[in-house]
Amino acid sequence: MITPYFLENFWGEKNNGFDVLYHNMKHGQISSKELTDFIRERSTIEEAYARSMTKLAKSAGNFSQLGTFAPVWDVFKSSTEKLASCHLELVRKLQELIKEVQKYVDEQAKAHKKTKEEVASTLEAVQNIQTISQALQKSKEIYNAKTVEQERLRKEGATQRDVDKAGVKAKKATETYKSYVEKYATAKSEFEQKMAETAQKFQDIEESHILHMKEIIQSYSQSVDETHIQIGEVHNEFVRNMENTSVESLIQKLSESKGTGKERPGPIEFEECNAAVATEGAKPRKRKTFAIPGRRKDKDTDSTESTEVEAANTANGAPPGYYGAIDFQNANVPQVDAEGFCVRPEVNENDAKENSFYSSSDSEDEDEPRKFHVEIKPVQPNNGTHQNRATIDELKASIGNIILSPSTSGQIRRNQSSDELAKTRMPASYELSSNDLLSLDPLSPTLAGSSSMSSSTVPALNRPTTPLTAGALVPPPRPSSRPKLPAGKLTGINEIVRPFSPPKTSNASPPPTAPLARAESSSSLSSNASVSASNTPTVGTSRGPSPVTLASQDALPIAVAFTESVNAYFKGADPTKCIVKITGDMTLSFPMGIIKVFTTNPSPAVLTFKLKNTSKLEQILPNQQLLYSDPSQSDSNSKDFWFNMQALTSYLRKASDQNPSASYYNVDILKYQVLSNGIHSTPLNLAVYWKCSPSTTDLRVDYRYNPESMASPGPISNVQILVPVDGGVANMQSLPTGIWNSEQNKFLWKLNDISEKSDNEGAGSLRAKFELSSGPSTPTTLAVQFMSEGSTLSGVDMELQGTGYRLSLSKKRFATGRYMADC
Repeated sequence: MITPYFLENFWGEKNNGFDVLYHNMKHGQISSKELTDFIRERSTIEEAYARSMTKLAKSAGNFSQLGTFAPVWDVFKSSTEKLASCHLELVRKLQELIKEVQKYVDEQAKAHKKTKEEVASTLEAVQNIQTISQALQKSKEIYNAKTVEQERLRKEGATQRDVDKAGVKAKKATETYKSYVEKYATAKSEFEQKMAETAQKFQDIEESHILHMKEIIQSYSQSVDETHIQIGEVHNEFVRNMENTSVESLIQKLSESKGTGKERPGPIEFEECNAAVATEGAKPRKRKTFAIPGRRKDKDTDSTESTEVEAANTANGAPPGYYGAIDFQNANVPQVDAEGFCVRPEVNENDAKENSFYSSSDSEDEDEPRKFHVEIKPVQPNNGTHQNRATIDELKASIGNIILSPSTSGQIRRNQSSDELAKTRMPASYELSSNDLLSLDPLSPTLAGSSSMSSSTVPALNRPTTPLTAGALVPPPRPSSRPKLPAGKLTGINEIVRPFSPPKTSNASPPPTAPLARAESSSSLSSNASVSASNTPTVGTSRGPSPVTLASQDALPIAVAFTESVNAYFKGADPTKCIVKITGDMTLSFPMGIIKVFTTNPSPAVLTFKLKNTSKLEQILPNQQLLYSDPSQSDSNSKDFWFNMQALTSYLRKASDQNPSASYYNVDILKYQVLSNGIHSTPLNLAVYWKCSPSTTDLRVDYRYNPESMASPGPISNVQILVPVDGGVANMQSLPTGIWNSEQNKFLWKLNDISEKSDNEGAGSLRAKFELSSGPSTPTTLAVQFMSEGSTLSGVDMELQGTGYRLSLSKKRFATGRYMADC
């Protein structure tokens, strides 16, 4: 039995012991969650280590298999693979342990909720005694003051009337004081009884909590210890294998596998020359005839010209007639003698060396081999040119595979149309490429498809930039696509554009509080003002209220928007196979009035800001033409940037000249990629199950809201799930009800907002059954889209530094890019 420490140490004059013990109990939940995070992080590290070991084992298998040392690499490969298996086994055990800890966290939360209800009466007793204590102290002070006042009047010889009045007040104060003393005694007795019971209850809860936590840690330690034992066994096996791999055995293996024979060369004796035999062997032999295809020799009556001509025409794989008929009578063929040998043309020796091509005739007994001249003349078909040239489609296909690097010059195309701008900067609706599942859905306008940037055409990150000058600003040409972030996180998943823009067909004016809304751009702005965000800012304009009038001495308002895109691919119900990539954009919005302040002030205040929570970012791509930063900054959780004010002023002035009616100008400042932790970084976890038979297909989609992925958890909205189903769907039913498109064979679910306040804390299942006429169905990829306002996944934020500017608005949101799931 543990000493009742809580019962003995949580009293005191202010009676705050209950409050301390209650919050200590709540801290237990925090400890449990943090322990879960710790084990999960250890699991992630072990998994990454196992993958690295597997990669190392493969590389060992690819090392040179030549030489006597080659068999040793097999020992390395086997040992490394076993080490990787040991760490993967530890990952599996830790994942199981995480499930147990999560279960305990849920049970702990329920137990705490129940305890809160049970100790409610103790809380009332605590509040009662605290209230009575305060009233008692106050009544005591009043009693003392009235008593002293009565004595003072009596001593100073005041009138009897005044003395009597003071006596009445003193008597009333005395009665009030005595009543509070009695109330305090009653409250004290009740408080002590309930506090003693509650203190012991809190101690019992803590004992149980710590005991359970120790059991979890023991399981964790045991799993790690077992892995270390396995690693030790693998290492010992490696040592034994190396000891058994002796120098003699390696040399023996090489000798047995690469040996060239055991017979040594025999002796050779001197043989005298036999003149008669030598003379007979020196007689000339008949030379082999060299025949020209398609041309028959006089002595060779068995050859057929037609077969040889056909073989010559089709030798290159072309269909008959593709190159036209060859006129062998008029062709430039060499002359031959009576036996079919080529007659060497009489040409100058120097000219022959420089301009001619000769081939040997395989003569065996001549000092100088015969050579013949071959000349191929182009065929001139007389039935059109379509037979000897590639088709237009073939040429287009070839040109389509050519990638042009972005120009490093300062020139820009003046004839870029608004359609081209639309391809480069897509509107804010959730658009995917024409190959995506969502782009083929005709049921919802938000799922319309458009062109997207292929990862194969993305230029490198370190592209040259075009310097800006105050006198003449010439933005560089728009690159063919956005800057590419490092591969490996999510290959082949394209980013969506920032969903801060209305569709290009919209002419509506945004409210004054939303300066970051974009409006349609004219062709002149697209050719001069819209350029890539990695090198130069992309300026969008918005039609809002009247232009803002600012004085040079005012703090200039700046608005900022953080927009993040989460791309994910789920494979079955295995969380370790989830691939995630999260990217983000930071955009600043400047009111039109700020341009006048910049242009009239020769030295405007430098706009400086701090990017916070950067430790959660894997890579940051600032707009190098507008921003400066110090690469030697030591703070890993923040990064300072400041503007090239001359370049910013010139750029905004140019954008204003091209669109003077705009009230705000949006400038892309930087892009970033967020560190991801697999499925734990996805706001909505998915698992898909298919059951396909010739007559029916059953589909189930499990989903779970994941608040841990967000910096500030909020609801996700506009949730839509699209599933293609083949096999000839004749009838179907679903729960909840969805929409079936019979023309495109796709099924669509539209869900309400999902959050922690939803049923089952945002977890649920979608079910559908399809009756087929030509089954079975083939399981396909499921596509999902959603968005969330007011928060980001990274938690990155901006803080203005210095004076002269103020942050008037900060917008945060994230949305899906390519969010898919397979069975």
